[in-house]
Amino acid sequence: MKAMVLNKLTDMRENKNPLEPVDLPVPELGEKEILIKVSTCGVCHTELDEIEGRTPPPKFPVVPGHQVVGRVEKADAAVGSLKIGDRVGVAWIFSACGECQYCRAGNENLCPHFKATGRDANGGYAEYMSVPENFAYKIPDVFSDSEAAPLLCAGAVGYRSLKLTGLQDGQNLGLTGFGASGHLVMKMVKQKYPNSKIYVFARSEKEQVFSRELGAVWAGGTEDESPEKLDSIIDTTPVWKPIVEAMKNLKPGGRLVINAIRKEKVDKKALLKLDYSTHLWMEKEIKSVANVTRNDVSEFLELAAQIPIKPEFQEYSLEEANKALVELKERNGAKILRIG
Repeated sequence: MKAMVLNKLTDMRENKNPLEPVDLPVPELGEKEILIKVSTCGVCHTELDEIEGRTPPPKFPVVPGHQVVGRVEKADAAVGSLKIGDRVGVAWIFSACGECQYCRAGNENLCPHFKATGRDANGGYAEYMSVPENFAYKIPDVFSDSEAAPLLCAGAVGYRSLKLTGLQDGQNLGLTGFGASGHLVMKMVKQKYPNSKIYVFARSEKEQVFSRELGAVWAGGTEDESPEKLDSIIDTTPVWKPIVEAMKNLKPGGRLVINAIRKEKVDKKALLKLDYSTHLWMEKEIKSVANVTRNDVSEFLELAAQIPIKPEFQEYSLEEANKALVELKERNGAKILRIG
């Protein structure tokens, strides 16, 4: 089968072709695994982080890709929930042990044996991939293959972030940064919490205008103060400063949820100007998001189908994966590899 493979970490400012086209054997199936003939695979900022070394290092060589859509081509004899021809998706969570305290509580995202698709196991930048049946999700009919792919990461992790805020209908929510995940979260809030007001903090005037068009009651810069204090804020930026700025806009007891796989490195001699009385006093909280669970993915797909959420995207061939990555690094917008 055709595949694109990452063999080593690299700086994409210097290397515009980090992935190598190769021919690989079609994966052999393990117990309770399915073989997927891949149709589309989303191209995610997390791939950039993997390639440039901002995540735990992959096991090289590895096939990237964790927003995978395709059809079941083959199934192990022990598979019971899926059948040949079913259209399924695979997200960031490839597998977990199923036995630890976290897995038993439904928090597989915290499992010490968590495996990430396209990092710890081969992903969807290929014509075929295998995955345990319990970590594949039926795709609602309302979505095309290309529409479904971006939902499997930005949408699912945005959904988990929203759950972690503990938001109740009528409470105020802030969003710092307004990229793919941010605008999907806004659509979720409009559906689940119609009486909640959304405030957006974004450095780009274009993003501020866009957020107001989608229903934000207010949009300003990263350092601005919102007209009202907020019950919760979700941060989707790759930098630290919005974290500090967001804390001053929280109500007493408010919670900031950090939905970002990385932040920029801070010099050891530098100080994050986090002042206890200004930013943390009055029982304010900071909570991180780590990965996603199976329930996050399945629940979000159901919600996305109800709304429905139809992302805009640009398609590339599998062989154009490096081009898609470079263009993703240079500017936002969903990128999809059309494979089958």
